Amino acid sequence: MTRLKLYTGIYVVLFVLATAQAMVEEFGYLEEAYWTAFGVILVLSFAKAVVVAGYYQHLRWEPPSVTYLMLGGLFVALALTTAAAYSIL
Repeated sequence: MTRLKLYTGIYVVLFVLATAQAMVEEFGYLEEAYWTAFGVILVLSFAKAVVVAGYYQHLRWEPPSVTYLMLGGLFVALALTTAAAYSIL
């Protein structure tokens, strides 16, 4: 049987992080301080990606080398996202 409490807790964490991201955008923080809001959204996205990779992709129970490989890919994706944001402005 799956761990219902664990996955319910993960769902709640992801829901709270997604709600925080939506609030940053909805309440107009993007117009006032674009880079601050961008940084907050980037940090929240990183936290959600770590939670999803750790539990739903089962990296928490894999050998460390697989986890490091996935983290490397995540950092590359974040670097490309940041570079794309700079090219837009």
